[in-house]
Amino acid sequence: MSLFFLIIATSLYETFTHPYSYLLVCSSISLPFLIYPFISSSHYNTPPPTYAHKAILYLTIYSYIGNYFYTHYFYTILKAEYTFIGVRFNNVPLGMYFATLFYFASYHAFSNCVLRFFYTHYVEGMRRNILFTMVVVTLSYGTAFMESLSIAAFPYYRFEDRDMAYTVGSAFYGIYFLFSFPMFFFFDWEGDVKGGRRVGIWDTVVESCGCGMLILICLDSVRVLLVKVPFVMEL
Repeated sequence: MSLFFLIIATSLYETFTHPYSYLLVCSSISLPFLIYPFISSSHYNTPPPTYAHKAILYLTIYSYIGNYFYTHYFYTILKAEYTFIGVRFNNVPLGMYFATLFYFASYHAFSNCVLRFFYTHYVEGMRRNILFTMVVVTLSYGTAFMESLSIAAFPYYRFEDRDMAYTVGSAFYGIYFLFSFPMFFFFDWEGDVKGGRRVGIWDTVVESCGCGMLILICLDSVRVLLVKVPFVMEL
């Protein structure tokens, strides 16, 4: 993610004039996340799926859902658009599917550390639950706002009203993390506990899709009940 920030800060993206430039750059940056689970050492001849396998699968599915479906809510509600040249899938630049993966992997690794601290250092009870919820809300909106602010230097992702994008857009984007931060934190929580529930590959797929569906329902509810604009998925 730091490498992508560097590309934006130095305006290196101005050299990305080929339709496949963003796809090649973003897929290259995300490659370590994708291959690490498969090259990590193991003493098993046929190793069972590790947390790394399941985590990257979870986030890959979630990133795909986010780009394929959620991006169109930003197109519809905030009048956002990608204006750079690039191959697209469902009107979303293919490079963004990979960029979302390394962004989300970084966000959720950090959120897991923070949530684990609060979950393990406080006594179980109502107070811990309230504190945990407050931390999730703070992390969610803070992450969304910081990304919106940091991407401001990138001129090829435009909003009709940039001030609205920072405020309403950040709150809208924060809905993603209100669900995904705690759900990702807990999905394989008992993996290291003797006798705990064993989470397999199929369980990971189901939980990631379930998280994605909850977010989609919430986003569309906001659109229907509060914003009241028609939803159009442009191809």
